[in-house]
Amino acid sequence: MTNSPFTAHHADLAALAHDSRRRTLAPRAGRDFASNDYLGLADSEALREALTAGIERGLPAGSGGSRLLRGNHAEHEALEAHAARHYGSEAALFFPTGFAANAALFAALPQRGDLVVHDELIHASAHDGMKLGRAGHVAATHNDAQSFDDIIARWRAGGGAGTPWIAVESLYSMDGDRAPLADLAAVADRHDAVLVVDEAHATGVFGPGGAGLAHGLARRDNLITLHTCGKALGAEGALLCAPAIATDFLVNRGRPFIFSTAPSPLMAWLVRHAIEIVANEPERQARLHSLVRHAAERLVPLGIPASGTQILPVIIGDNNRTMRIAGQLQGAGFDIRGIRPPTVAQGTARLRIAITLNVDEANIDDMADALASAMAAA
Repeated sequence: MTNSPFTAHHADLAALAHDSRRRTLAPRAGRDFASNDYLGLADSEALREALTAGIERGLPAGSGGSRLLRGNHAEHEALEAHAARHYGSEAALFFPTGFAANAALFAALPQRGDLVVHDELIHASAHDGMKLGRAGHVAATHNDAQSFDDIIARWRAGGGAGTPWIAVESLYSMDGDRAPLADLAAVADRHDAVLVVDEAHATGVFGPGGAGLAHGLARRDNLITLHTCGKALGAEGALLCAPAIATDFLVNRGRPFIFSTAPSPLMAWLVRHAIEIVANEPERQARLHSLVRHAAERLVPLGIPASGTQILPVIIGDNNRTMRIAGQLQGAGFDIRGIRPPTVAQGTARLRIAITLNVDEANIDDMADALASAMAAA
């Protein structure tokens, strides 16, 4: 063939490579400053023991079908009941991934005539869900409750008669900053809106028993929270916690839920035990927060602001320089990745340093020294 059917794809990848934005898969290597395994559970003896116990109970590895066919298992329902109690909601629904949960939520729950007002930095999965949905959607200024309020007020003044939906993350994955949840809840109450809080990076790390940053808002009839299970909980999947009417609607109208093979019953068992481990071992949270404070003490003198959370962005700006510094750090034995557009805004390429229980203070000291040298050399 003279013309490849993939000519456009070759050109697109070449353009990404020219701008230092082409992604490739790389094996894990070096000390962990890149993962979301914040509490060090993913490779822990505690989860291995829980997994072994589940296997010994004869739990199936696969579900065999969607939840609406033969894929529904008692372990799915046990997990959902436990999650609803733990996170303070009327009901919960278990999804295979956080991406699927967000896609289902925003595609199905907001109705025609509604308006989704989302933080401009919200997860890509929420954007994809909104594109599939029937409601209008508009971005609000990052972490600015007044921006949300103003947008909804203008929409109402222009004849908007449906339900407003306020969509935010409680802790932002690339900046490490927290949403003003109490102010946003007040906006939601003022406008009869639903507040959707993605707790992906706060679950396990913040709140009593790892219940997240929105735990103080629990039991509201206008609150939906999403708790991913593959980050601090060390497992897989996501739990959407909401009023029962919302989870029931998703079982009937949420296509990513309806037409997906159910998560493994063994994984549901494992997630339930991960939630219990985090709740029963508060020392994990305490150790992590101590490491976060130590990292801030080492990085602030380098001109890197403290985020107050386990996610520490080092804004470089230039894509090429970002990847050079990341490469030097990886060569020195530290798994630190460069993050470039479109994951972050143009001109804000960065290193995303994650503090987890997979490292200790000595590792952080060594990383800070290596970072200072790499930044000076690049």
